[in-house]
Amino acid sequence: MTEYEKKQCGEIYDARDPELKAQQNRAKDLMREYNNISAADNDERIRVLKLLIGHLGENSRINQPFYVDYGNNISLGDNSLINLNCTLLDTGEITIGNNTLIGPDVKIYTATHPKNGVERFWNEDGVMAVKTMTAPVRIGDYVWIGGGAVILPGVTIGNNVVIGAGSVVKSSIPDNAIACGNSCTVKSYNPPLK
Repeated sequence: MTEYEKKQCGEIYDARDPELKAQQNRAKDLMREYNNISAADNDERIRVLKLLIGHLGENSRINQPFYVDYGNNISLGDNSLINLNCTLLDTGEITIGNNTLIGPDVKIYTATHPKNGVERFWNEDGVMAVKTMTAPVRIGDYVWIGGGAVILPGVTIGNNVVIGAGSVVKSSIPDNAIACGNSCTVKSYNPPLK
């Protein structure tokens, strides 16, 4: 199994792998290009985004600046918005549904590491490297994630959910919930979508 295959299925992988480094380098170059495009040049922004992320839905927008790890593991649905200064560390898959709003400064993480410090590192030939695994993040349709929220690896956020600004989402949130806090917990519910 290649390091890329290990990464995609959530096993410990070695990020020093040349294939993975090439993917990251490509994403960082495209990200830098995207962040330097004039805000008024929508056609060029869309062109670069389609190269950078795995799927860009119809009528969706990502405001600059925007930060990614690989880019190709991000799927953004139709009519959705990612506001400025968001970081999507997409070592694993990040799926964002339709009609979803991601506020400014939101961080979405898919990378995780062994809990035991001794097991967290490779030290081969005097080169230290961190052992990494991935857990996907899935965000449903008609979701609003408030500014400054942090979404941790493995979380699923259902449809028609509101996540309060500054929340730290450590566990999955069901459909129609209004949730906030650190740790983010359900406070009430929206009426179901019709």
